[in-house]
Amino acid sequence: MAPRSVLTTIEQVFVREQRVARLATADENGHPTLIPVCYAFDGEFFYTPLDEKPKTVPGTLLKRVRNIEARHEAALLIDQYSDDWSQLGYILIHAHAALLLPPAKRHTLALRLLRERYTQYQTMDLEQNALIVLTPERITSWGPAITP
Repeated sequence: MAPRSVLTTIEQVFVREQRVARLATADENGHPTLIPVCYAFDGEFFYTPLDEKPKTVPGTLLKRVRNIEARHEAALLIDQYSDDWSQLGYILIHAHAALLLPPAKRHTLALRLLRERYTQYQTMDLEQNALIVLTPERITSWGPAITP
């Protein structure tokens, strides 16, 4: 079976219902970094902002940004846990990662999606910050929660 890069309708519903994902990137030597992220999905691309939550370095120096600049490979894991295991599920998106800089039109559209999804972003000044855009290349999903 050939790898697929488009989410099914059920997977899209699952993705929109979840609130957080985990973003994996790797540095030039392949050492991984994994962090929780907020995200938006437009039906084709995933977006995660470099937002105003407290950080120890400026957004452009974050490890995930440096990793993406070194290697454009990333993985986004969106999962759902429940003690009722009939509700388990995950989607793993292997993606090409890039930085989306303002004032690109897609940057503006992605900010709108993020602000609709997370009220916290409505008061953050994100217009000048880059966003991470993930283009799915290979999708794997599992679990009763995403089974038709």
